[in-house]
Amino acid sequence: MQPEKIAVLGAGSWGTALARLLAQKGHRVVLWGRNRERIEEMKKVRENRRYLPGVNLPPNLVLTWDLEKAMAGCHYVVLAVPAQSQRRFLEENRRFFTGRETVINVAKGLEKETSLPLSHVYREATGCDLENYVVLSGPSHAEEVGRDMPTAVVVAGLSRRRAEAVQDLFLSRRFRVYTHPDLTGVELAGALKNVIALGTGIAEGVGYGDNSKAALITRGLVEITRLGVAMGAHPATFSGLAGLGDLVVTCTSRHSRNRRAGIGIGQGKSLEEVLAEVGMVVEGVATTTAALKLAWERQVEMPIVSATYAILYEGLKPEEAVEKLMTRQKKHEMEELAAEAFAGWN
Repeated sequence: MQPEKIAVLGAGSWGTALARLLAQKGHRVVLWGRNRERIEEMKKVRENRRYLPGVNLPPNLVLTWDLEKAMAGCHYVVLAVPAQSQRRFLEENRRFFTGRETVINVAKGLEKETSLPLSHVYREATGCDLENYVVLSGPSHAEEVGRDMPTAVVVAGLSRRRAEAVQDLFLSRRFRVYTHPDLTGVELAGALKNVIALGTGIAEGVGYGDNSKAALITRGLVEITRLGVAMGAHPATFSGLAGLGDLVVTCTSRHSRNRRAGIGIGQGKSLEEVLAEVGMVVEGVATTTAALKLAWERQVEMPIVSATYAILYEGLKPEEAVEKLMTRQKKHEMEELAAEAFAGWN
């Protein structure tokens, strides 16, 4: 593949890790960050000491706080701006998005105010269609990608040609990329797993064990799939890398901000305290509100999401939330399957 001009927008941990990966492949990569002082420091020390300490940046990776310079002549734009900041960022910089460049969104979340997936936010904010828009998602902590640990992800888009071009862009010996046609499902899976990870972290913080964690992950996946299917996604998507894979890693990894925030809340700390301690964006907090709104609108049952919301925003004690979840009306494990396949089961 010929070297491409790529702008990576967002110099947090994930943007930095991906910019490094692409630069190592020989592409012409410009990493943009809005904080001029931090970018100048990164230029000098060739490291993102705040968000990805201990990871050296290759000499061919260009760093800038000048967005016009970053975007000039680029063929691909990696959008690593946090979910809740994307609309404002895109609206303020709409002139740089022509609809000709391929936009690769790597943030995960739902917009809190509208409950929209980020592809819809992009379309509204820029006026561009989604033909050249893809989502890269899956179990991929920046701390490990930045250290060249083997990772597998998925890239989804409406255009197979664009998805395969992005697959080639990122594919390496340590970073395996699969393609996927279900943009809606991949996007929702990446957003909603953060909410379940918060809930799993809360249970861990309270002191519950592996049984509880396994139950929350498994039943959380059911809730994610229910809402995804109600919004037009394919159910099989949620068994793949963007669904089960990302859910497991986010609920169990020491690198997971959502898990860490949940643990703090389970230990009795306030939401404000844990967000300050984590020191980076915890996307699941805002996405919990958006997910619950979607569940109400689509009449989808999501008890774990509801309980997590009540703990975060309504003062429900974690132990009380678990009691409510455990004493709900008895059910089949797979209600839809039981209704369809075992109608005569007796």
